[in-house]
Amino acid sequence: MNRNALYALVAVLLVALGAVGVYAYQQHEEDKNSLEIKLGPSGIKVDPPSN
Repeated sequence: MNRNALYALVAVLLVALGAVGVYAYQQHEEDKNSLEIKLGPSGIKVDPPSN
């Protein structure tokens, strides 16, 4: 494999990694804005989504 093909492969992998990072961040933000219900020894705790 020549050098230009290796550079192209590295560039494609970096773009894919960036896309996965953006997707993971969006999913994290979406989950953060959801209703959270916890059941523990002290009872039930309900946290509404924070805006």
